[in-house]
Amino acid sequence: MLRWISIGVLSVALVGVGVWGYQEHQEKNAILIQAENNYQRSFHNLAYYVDLLHDKIGTVLAMNTADSLSPQLTEIWRITSEAHTEVGQLPLSLLPFNKTEEFLSNIGHFSYRTAIRGLDDEPLSDEEVKTLEKLYEHSGEIKRELRKVQYLVLENNLRWMDVQLALATQEEQQDNTIIDGFKTVEKNVKGYSEGMIHTSLNGVMEEPEESQVDITGEKIDHQQLRNKINQILSIDDGTELRITETGEGSDIGLYTVSFDQDGTYGYMDFTQKGGHLLTFMINREIGKPNISLYEGMERAGRFLQKTGYDHMEAYNSVQYQNVAVYSFAYTEDDVRIYPDAIEVKVALDNGEVIGIAARDYLTHHKERTINDPELTLEEAKNEVNPNVNIQEQSLAVIENDLGKEVLCYEFIGTLGEDTYRIYINAQDGFEERVERLKQPEVDFGSVS
Repeated sequence: MLRWISIGVLSVALVGVGVWGYQEHQEKNAILIQAENNYQRSFHNLAYYVDLLHDKIGTVLAMNTADSLSPQLTEIWRITSEAHTEVGQLPLSLLPFNKTEEFLSNIGHFSYRTAIRGLDDEPLSDEEVKTLEKLYEHSGEIKRELRKVQYLVLENNLRWMDVQLALATQEEQQDNTIIDGFKTVEKNVKGYSEGMIHTSLNGVMEEPEESQVDITGEKIDHQQLRNKINQILSIDDGTELRITETGEGSDIGLYTVSFDQDGTYGYMDFTQKGGHLLTFMINREIGKPNISLYEGMERAGRFLQKTGYDHMEAYNSVQYQNVAVYSFAYTEDDVRIYPDAIEVKVALDNGEVIGIAARDYLTHHKERTINDPELTLEEAKNEVNPNVNIQEQSLAVIENDLGKEVLCYEFIGTLGEDTYRIYINAQDGFEERVERLKQPEVDFGSVS
């Protein structure tokens, strides 16, 4: 009797295991089918958007009036954004496809900036028309290659899950039609990019030259460099400083310095002309915060003065656990010059500056003529959403979406629970930019 009971129990257990295994198999298959369907949808959408993009660029070339051009260019921007999103949904993370993504991004960037600049006053230049013609030609090539892949996918019932498996296992020798097709697209786009090296999607690309960056001062030697480092850091005389120089072709001639002292690793970039500190990083263990954000900002400001960066004003601070990052802008006659910006990183355990990024400052800083505003402060305020509670206002120079410096009234205000920076053009009242300020989660529990 016991034997039959045991057999019955085992039979029930086997049936249960079988049912469980079947359900697991069914659920796994359902997930795979869903993933495959998503991949197929994204791929066919990508092919559709590239096809549509090609047609829209051709339409722009055939147009003649600014009223019609601007909406079409805006539509091209939207389509490239959609195509870029679909690329991101495909299992191509292990397959180099960055040139094609860059191509789509550049088309979107060009169409957006052209659409908003006012084509009545500044119509498409001959160079921009030539660029559009090349974009039209090359988008047609990409369209044809994607259509070939699409035909083979449908004709041979190819699966994207096989692509993911091939990429994950790096089976390079495996014949995979989809991978080969995308490699062909990427190769063609790369050839296009190399052929367009002198042409930007914003017109003519100015290749970086050292003369474009006005770095002041005479070239310093290695001993002068060491003296500057000693003024900034307390480094033992016996610590080895490894110094290398950038070669020809660099937009800014640099000395790159690195050192390792008692488990603290340091890295610095100085300009060869003038010995200006460009980049600075200290990597060490950071303890619990012992100073406040405000004290950290004070130390960051003193560090900038010590390294030759005067007239800098902090306009933003963010705390990341034991570290604070401060953003500074150059000020001139109480006007903040945001293109001349520097970021400083401070360890909140002892207030040591452990990082600086000054490239924006050095590449933008110059003598400027700041014209008086055409609008009064009250007139500019009238251009701000009346629901915003304005708390601060000042004048500032920013780079607008066309990359041009413009004088603006800067307003900081709240709307509901959020804080915003709003920039109103001080000459014509145009709302140049609205930025929502992040509200960092700061742990003040151990801050004095």
